[in-house]
Amino acid sequence: MAEIKKFTDSDIEIKKIYTKEDLPTSFQEELAGQFPYTRGVQADMYRGKLWTMRQYAGFSTAEESNKRYHYLLSQGVMGLSVAFDLPTQIGYDSSHDLAEGEVGKVGVAIDSLEDMERLFDGITLENVSTSMTINATGFILLAFYVALAKKQGADLKKISGTIQNDILKEYAARGTYIYPPKPSMRIITDIFEWCSKELPKWNTISISGYHIREAGSTAVQEIAFTLSNGKAYVKAALEKGLDINVFGKRLSFFFNAHNNLFEEVAKFRAARRMWAAIMKDLGATDEKAMMLRFHTQTGGATLTAQQPHNNICRVTVQTLAAVLGGTQSLHTNGFDEALNLPTEDAARIALRTQQIVAFESGVTDTVDPLAGSYFIESLTNEVEQNAWNLIKQIDAIGGSVSAIEEGFMQNEIARSSYDYQRKIESEEKIIVGVNKFTINKEDAVPAFKIDDSIRQVQIDKLQALKNKRNNVKATECLKAIEIAANNNTNLMPMVIEAVENYCTLGEIADCLRNVFGEYK
Repeated sequence: MAEIKKFTDSDIEIKKIYTKEDLPTSFQEELAGQFPYTRGVQADMYRGKLWTMRQYAGFSTAEESNKRYHYLLSQGVMGLSVAFDLPTQIGYDSSHDLAEGEVGKVGVAIDSLEDMERLFDGITLENVSTSMTINATGFILLAFYVALAKKQGADLKKISGTIQNDILKEYAARGTYIYPPKPSMRIITDIFEWCSKELPKWNTISISGYHIREAGSTAVQEIAFTLSNGKAYVKAALEKGLDINVFGKRLSFFFNAHNNLFEEVAKFRAARRMWAAIMKDLGATDEKAMMLRFHTQTGGATLTAQQPHNNICRVTVQTLAAVLGGTQSLHTNGFDEALNLPTEDAARIALRTQQIVAFESGVTDTVDPLAGSYFIESLTNEVEQNAWNLIKQIDAIGGSVSAIEEGFMQNEIARSSYDYQRKIESEEKIIVGVNKFTINKEDAVPAFKIDDSIRQVQIDKLQALKNKRNNVKATECLKAIEIAANNNTNLMPMVIEAVENYCTLGEIADCLRNVFGEYK
């Protein structure tokens, strides 16, 4: 009888047994904290400091999200991670016609500095690291955050956190873009430039493979497309005359963790090694500018609505993958997120999963405990080689922007997504509780839904804001943004002044729509 072949989710064939003959010819004993950082970016990894335990949260109004943040902080969360609703993500105030039905649904509605003040009420920004999942309007949300920090009397040199600010993956996989690629890249390099002088501890971009994976890519495609996008951002910054050894230290990455434990670990290890080589090739000489630091979120697309409590097991496997792979920061999904926003109980279980892995499992006791495994080292090498092959194809097209404009990345992701779904439907790929081990009656799970009345609450707030602000000054600020956009002046100082004078997110986004147009 013929032996059944086994493959990873990226179609890398897995041998029945691995020996020292399977170690890559280039394999050598490496130490963590040393180039090319395969084993981790810190010499002592989690023995010195655990990863930051973040829980991604945001829903309804700023006031409601603020309550959840205080709860999470009381339960041991080390950093906040803000989810924004779709109107906020694509530059529409809650009062816009296109915002109807979406206000506060997949994240919190933030229309103005007033909302940001409510969101962080009772939270000292100097004492917390905040990650904001925002892209096309990332510069506006950063301006809100900076304006609030200034109101709190904070030292901007001490403010830490991240804006996702990764527009290329929006064109390739997710769709919350506003402006065409070239002006969008200009906004991103403006942020790099401004933060390098004014906000030195802020991570100016989180180059994201997460949404590429959620759209259906393989693990190999996830790192190939993400690192290729990273190259495009670095080249854009270099063309602006920025110092790679300065802005390179403030680049971070955001990856997905799926269920194929060893492939995921290999993916994270390979990504570090590849990014170190890319940055060195682009001219970086500072070790910290060559380090790939990353946040991980467990795989939303892996969660099942069927037998949702099984998702607790899936998230545990994914947590182990992220930690064994050397993540710097982690969000674990609630088991109920295939059905609705996470309830407070589900969010707590997700956080406890991280804490149990950190304090009870023993996997944090030594650096990169899987290093030297014949299988892991061989798989890391194969993932890397397959990812380099894809990057070479993208480079031949002219880089990420050209590859996206020509639909190369989108088509590759669509093909992989189709292949994966086909395997599930043919039962070549088993999903427990979905195509095998099913039950007739599902467990009842408490629902957490957002009421549509939230929109009217936000509209009333906006109207009250516009009635009491200095509208002459607000108009002057918006005009200054348009002028800066037209003459290629750095936009950040003008946007910060505008939000300090209570211009709204939609007003600022519309200013730039008038100059840059919209991407169709």
